[in-house]
Amino acid sequence: MYAVIKTGGKQYRVAAGEKIKVEQIAADVGQEITIDQVLAVGNGSDLTVGAPLVAGASVTAKVVSHGKHDKVRIFKMRRRKHYQKRQGHRQGYTEIEIGAITGAKGSKE
Repeated sequence: MYAVIKTGGKQYRVAAGEKIKVEQIAADVGQEITIDQVLAVGNGSDLTVGAPLVAGASVTAKVVSHGKHDKVRIFKMRRRKHYQKRQGHRQGYTEIEIGAITGAKGSKE
């Protein structure tokens, strides 16, 4: 069984037991979280697509860790104008482990 969830402005296809890195979530390490924004739930050839969300579907996940991605370097320059600007950014993330996926009819995996 798999699901398509929406968190942090992005969409992820997840299955039970997977670990994914999502945008920073305000939760402690080891805490169970429930993601209610489920866009689709599939089981084999059976697929339930929401409009826009699947009613009654949810995904439970456990927070594994928090961290920062690799640094992205930003460099701006205007030629012949004596302008150079250097900047760096490290985006924070939360790594979660997907637990149970509850479908629209209440079926679990």
